[in-house]
Amino acid sequence: MVQFVDVRHMRDWIAAEGVEARIAGIARYIEQDFLRWASFDKSARVAAHSPVGVIELMPTSDGELYGFKYVNGHPLNPSRGYQTVTAFGVLSEVDTGYPVLLSEMTLLTALRTAATSVVAARALARPDSSVMAIIGAGSQSEFQALGFKAVMGITQLRIWDTDPAAMDKCVANLGSLGFDIVRATSAADAVAGSDIVTTCTADKAYATILTDDMIQPGMHLNAIGGDCPGKTELDAEILRRASIFVEYPPQTRIEGEIQQLAADHPVTELWTVLAGHGIGRASESDITVFDSVGFAIEDFSALRYVRDTTAGTDFAEEIDLVADPADPKDLFSQVVPQGAHRG
Repeated sequence: MVQFVDVRHMRDWIAAEGVEARIAGIARYIEQDFLRWASFDKSARVAAHSPVGVIELMPTSDGELYGFKYVNGHPLNPSRGYQTVTAFGVLSEVDTGYPVLLSEMTLLTALRTAATSVVAARALARPDSSVMAIIGAGSQSEFQALGFKAVMGITQLRIWDTDPAAMDKCVANLGSLGFDIVRATSAADAVAGSDIVTTCTADKAYATILTDDMIQPGMHLNAIGGDCPGKTELDAEILRRASIFVEYPPQTRIEGEIQQLAADHPVTELWTVLAGHGIGRASESDITVFDSVGFAIEDFSALRYVRDTTAGTDFAEEIDLVADPADPKDLFSQVVPQGAHRG
């Protein structure tokens, strides 16, 4: 039997502790797994691109568990009544190959993405950071805000989106949750006076959401919207004067902001900073960029957290996903009616 967390269970599981607590929990698991980075199989995700979006598989294994996420990214979907991103994931035992968890990951990916952002910002942003700009008020914006509130205590937000309705939605959702929100008039207005800037736009294009003149010394940028070839958010000049941190360079050089730079442009892997092997922020005036495209180990961490916190609870059920004949060599017995003569 396989532990199964569907959409209803996931909603109930999140509500039981709250979004902030769940993001903080996933962040702890991500940090744990990044600290044992060398134990994981690592590869860039397997992507099937089309003119309207991408469908991807994101696999990894730590030698005991194997995990993967199926995820799509279709920026035009909202205009057709569909979400931009949907996902589900699986954990399996390496020893047997049998799946042990099947989980929805549309909601979970939103939590995981916010958790990864705060893990990076806690390691790279100035410790006195207190104001955060969110550029792009779509599906990820509220999760980002709540993640930074939970982990870094940030409640001052400056929000900007080209779609006024998206800003209306974001302000309405966050307005009663303990935030001081400024509805900016432009990206430049949102960034002005901010310590941390998160860009989470969805347009599948080489875009310049932030220009070099907007970025001041000491800022930390979480660039989470550029996550496939041909899709960026930052002016390349920002990258050239910043210290850049990434998850897995072979994937980020294809999909991240750094696809705009030379293939040998120096970057630092985030896990090395967390483990004390790499240098993070070197001074108060450094500009730090977390060029995040999402990596399989983060999804593995989120699935592991879900497995551990839902096992044996009402937040999961068991499903009969794998055929299990009494004689493991007699799979045919599963398709013969009971009592039928097989002689």
